[in-house]
Amino acid sequence: MRMSKGFVAACMLVFGASLLWTGCSSVAGGDPVEIKPGTVVANSSSSTGDNPGSSADGNSSATGALDGLDSLIDFVEIPASLLTRGVTKYAVGAFEMSSTEVTQDLYKMVMGKLPAMDKIGGDIAVANVSWYDAVLFCNAFSKMVNIDTAYVYDGVGEFNILENLTIDYSVESVRLPTDTEWEIAIRGGTSSRFYWGDAVASKYAYYAQTNGPVKVASYLPNEFGLYDMGGNVAEWVNDWYGSTSTKDEENPTGASTGEYKIVRGGGWSDKVSAMESANRDNKKTPATHSQMVGFRIVHSMGF
Repeated sequence: MRMSKGFVAACMLVFGASLLWTGCSSVAGGDPVEIKPGTVVANSSSSTGDNPGSSADGNSSATGALDGLDSLIDFVEIPASLLTRGVTKYAVGAFEMSSTEVTQDLYKMVMGKLPAMDKIGGDIAVANVSWYDAVLFCNAFSKMVNIDTAYVYDGVGEFNILENLTIDYSVESVRLPTDTEWEIAIRGGTSSRFYWGDAVASKYAYYAQTNGPVKVASYLPNEFGLYDMGGNVAEWVNDWYGSTSTKDEENPTGASTGEYKIVRGGGWSDKVSAMESANRDNKKTPATHSQMVGFRIVHSMGF
């Protein structure tokens, strides 16, 4: 698949209270590597394994299918990482995240129609989608590119509420990011309050506005090449809102149940504080529709 210019094939070790990056298997012997942020190390090819989306010769068909959609979305590789909150460490395997929020053009292409939008434009971030709407998009996108679906449910009820929904994280799929994946992605290897450090926030994020979302990638990206991680539309993630585990954990997925889903990044009308990399206080019921909330997607090989 085509990666954006922000493709990072590296393993970083960032000392501080927020992020510790560990070594990749591409390094000789597989030993952890300590390098300064921004240094690039050759990345090894990833193995897809067997899943219902694999082709007859055993190779995943996802790459070719995603290449067919690369005029509407790019993916950035996020390296295997370790996020530290306090004294607790959360290890996350490598994954790919869309460089931008899902646009109206892409949403309409996959779903056949748009939600009610106050501001229309093909390259503008889609909004007014519930968490359930975003989940249905992810499953439809997965099917379009011939890989498995992460979300399993018995039926679709009123307002697209999904009955007896479970998430299968073990399969190769397109899905919403977990809360921990999202925080690793927004930081882009930084440990500062905001991913732009001491730079001017308005160069990186569209916020404190009254006019609704704007064209994606209109502002500077973070160090991973991800645009609008702060501002434009706030973004749904998979996790239920709740306290995080106090035990070291691999690929955490949050609480098994809850009332609210976490919304990350802050939207176009929020204050700058909503865009802090560690801010996970925004929450909404999964059936909520808001002109301030959209989403981006990840391509995961499963864990």
